[in-house]
Amino acid sequence: MDTTRFWLIRHALVAAEERVALYGNRDVAICEVTMAGQRSAYVTLGQRLPPQAEWFVTPLSRTVLTARAIFEGGYPETPLTVEPGLIEQNFGALQGIENAVLHQHVRMPPHDFWPVSHEERPHEGESFGEVIDRVSAVLQRLADDHGDADLVLVCHGGVIRAALAFALGVGADAALRFSVGNISLSRLERRGLAWRVVSANETMAGVPVF
Repeated sequence: MDTTRFWLIRHALVAAEERVALYGNRDVAICEVTMAGQRSAYVTLGQRLPPQAEWFVTPLSRTVLTARAIFEGGYPETPLTVEPGLIEQNFGALQGIENAVLHQHVRMPPHDFWPVSHEERPHEGESFGEVIDRVSAVLQRLADDHGDADLVLVCHGGVIRAALAFALGVGADAALRFSVGNISLSRLERRGLAWRVVSANETMAGVPVF
């Protein structure tokens, strides 16, 4: 019975000037000072990963830069496959609005741990339930295509929450109650056709949770 092992890594911390507004699936800069100060954490993270794995990133540069930092920390450099289906939630017309005034632009009270309600579908965007559907389809396809393999997915906080929700069979509200820190590691497996969570939000020493 094949077991596909997924190693999900949230990207590096985004630059402070970008975090003042809702950025969603926009391509924004990482915090280079923080990344430089956390070099040892990237070394530790690379040591936790299987040495022969296939690597996937999203179309956003923050995932590519995070993967490269892991390679610079000693993990053997590996080709990166871009998987668009693993991109962060599209908040549509809300993207770019400053967090301090975001409440003036949403239709529903926001989730306790997310910028908007798990039920809200922003104009020109997607709801978190739709993110779960999108991510689950990608995970199923990757497992079908790769069988008994280790797959490293460098992606986003919302995507990892969606993946955990899919593996556990829980809804969008519960999914957003997972904490997923920057450059944290979460692990899923598909054994045969059954999914399970091996670990969630394993954080590296010295890395704060945002």
